Amino acid sequence: MMWIQGRETTNANVHAAPREEAPDEARLRGWVERLAVPRHIHANARNNAWVRDELAAAFERCELSVQLQGWYQNVVALPRGMTRGPVTLIAAHYDSVPDCPGADDNASGLAVMLECARALARCEPRLPIGFVAFNAEEDEMLGSQDFVLEGLPALGLEVRTTHVLEMVGFRHRAAMQRLPLPWAPASLKVPDFIGLVAKGRSNATANSAVASSAAPGLRVLALKTWGPLHRLLPDLTRSDHAPFWDAGLPAVMWTDTAYFRNPNYHRSTDTPDTLDYPFMREVAELVCAVASQEAAR
Repeated sequence: MMWIQGRETTNANVHAAPREEAPDEARLRGWVERLAVPRHIHANARNNAWVRDELAAAFERCELSVQLQGWYQNVVALPRGMTRGPVTLIAAHYDSVPDCPGADDNASGLAVMLECARALARCEPRLPIGFVAFNAEEDEMLGSQDFVLEGLPALGLEVRTTHVLEMVGFRHRAAMQRLPLPWAPASLKVPDFIGLVAKGRSNATANSAVASSAAPGLRVLALKTWGPLHRLLPDLTRSDHAPFWDAGLPAVMWTDTAYFRNPNYHRSTDTPDTLDYPFMREVAELVCAVASQEAAR
């Protein structure tokens, strides 16, 4: 079963982060320009490790407790002193395909994640929101699989929802949007929205995003699924939310729809100058708002 829900304007009472802590376009661009280097776990191992260490240092500056987890060196950052759940996670993968700068895939997700960490760092009281940068997503999602199977049990935390940011930087108001569906209403054919893909319990998070008043200029479309539908449409599971779904854990993928929209997908042309930074700022504002509402319950 599947349902598509959209937001053209806001109409509810979810609030963005305080203005003085709001995500910033210049910082988003700066992070993408810094991190968009070829960083495949094997083909570009030195850059892969450098990006890992950059992320760890950035999380530490947000006064988070940071550890490198598992064989694939996932970067896990949690509020200091957190020893039990529940916790909301914001995640993105830090590797790229071999020899590709990967600005949208997935330096865009990393930049939005880091801006969310910065924007939420001084919330009082500190919200139970953690962050994970997965490695080896481009290799059958090995990093997130390891995190679900080994990392989460070792941490001993109950996870409310994991928000997976998978390519969130490309918006185009004129080109044609493609979708992994046998049909598509006209509202889905303009590639100017952020998409959410949810399943089962995480459909409530998609509802919150669509109903939110945060980032009022951002168009939002949510694909809500139930049961085994994602197994019939494998494009719905091609990121780090899939291991969570397989384990029965709630997770939502936030995406600009990747190769269904971005012509630079997995190419050397996936560079920082191709991205839409106002779009990324709006995405970061909405992610912060939805995660904050969830964590404050």
